[in-house]
Amino acid sequence: MSFSNLVGAIALLIAIYIIWQIRFILLLAFAAVALATAINYLVEFLMKEGIKKRGVAIFLSLAFLVMVLIIFVFSIIPPFIDQVQESLYLLPQAVDRVEAWLNWLQRQVPEQLVGEIQRLENVTRNLPGVVSQLLSNFYAIFTDSLGIILNILLVTVVTIMLLASPRPYVRLFLAFVPSFYRRRAAKILKKCETSLVGWTKGILFNMLVITVLSWLGLTILGVPLPLANALLAGLLTFIPNLGPTLSCIPPIILALIDTPWKAVGVLILYVLIQQVESNILTPLVMKQQVSLLPAITLLAQATFAVFFGFIGLFLALPLAVVAQVWIEEVLIKDVFSNWNNKSNFRQDGSRDRFHDGHARSLSQKHQHQSKLTKYANSPDATQSSSQVVTTEIGFNNDSV
Repeated sequence: MSFSNLVGAIALLIAIYIIWQIRFILLLAFAAVALATAINYLVEFLMKEGIKKRGVAIFLSLAFLVMVLIIFVFSIIPPFIDQVQESLYLLPQAVDRVEAWLNWLQRQVPEQLVGEIQRLENVTRNLPGVVSQLLSNFYAIFTDSLGIILNILLVTVVTIMLLASPRPYVRLFLAFVPSFYRRRAAKILKKCETSLVGWTKGILFNMLVITVLSWLGLTILGVPLPLANALLAGLLTFIPNLGPTLSCIPPIILALIDTPWKAVGVLILYVLIQQVESNILTPLVMKQQVSLLPAITLLAQATFAVFFGFIGLFLALPLAVVAQVWIEEVLIKDVFSNWNNKSNFRQDGSRDRFHDGHARSLSQKHQHQSKLTKYANSPDATQSSSQVVTTEIGFNNDSV
């Protein structure tokens, strides 16, 4: 290995180490970019509707989002706090009801299921201790609230900066791309923006439908706080596969405290809603906006959760959308599709500038060699060669 290769390998390892150390900051930066891309769609919509100044459109968009966030928070957090305080007093009574219901069920079922019911009864007896343990861990959660607030503030500030003047940041990104590929990279960035906006519209529609269905079902079942639980279910739809499972826990606990059969009804309701979302909403809506295979979605969530924690799980789908665009455009279209393609044309009919420039350089090289061969075979080869050498020496001396 030469010295230059060794230095390059060491520099690459140092760069990878630095990127790994700041991976959390990079994820926050990506979150700001994804959020700015989604808000920019609303900004451009307002500008098309008659608002000429971009600053005014940005202010109105942010004001609208802040108002929606405030309504959402005050619709969920205060009712849940009141309900949790009330549930702590009613929890022993609820455990007694569940035990009585299990004893009745034990008398009605065959003997083969008696052991399973006894295990479930032991779980209900330990339920108060489990709840107390969870409540004691809330202190550790609240101690990290300052860091969460600072991260949210950082993402918000960066998002506003990107919205105010996006072009300098795009030019800065393209500056790190080779010059022959910058125009192509700009088109890929535009396609990433289109894919992120499409995914955002699809997920917002899913969240709206799931919120409405959850509210109707919980209202019919008579579960406490139907609107708050429905809003929570809609919000957690942002995290596929895991989000619906987490969203059903609060209403099941509230239904269990009220009447045990309601908890079974809530579980069936959420399973049905999940089936509607997976088999109807996703194929009809998400496939038209951005195509993500279910297995790829699940693997992306698992991978980003392992490497980056909860924020990786939260941003798994936007990251998968952007990664899919870059892999499809760069790796598949620009590399694999032109691997042995002598015509050097892409599927969209445009020539690859890299291959095109390489072909031009080869053509010029062959033409130069052909001229040299003709000169070598001509009678004045010696005189021409001396003139060429004299000219090159003179050029080199002038250059020095």
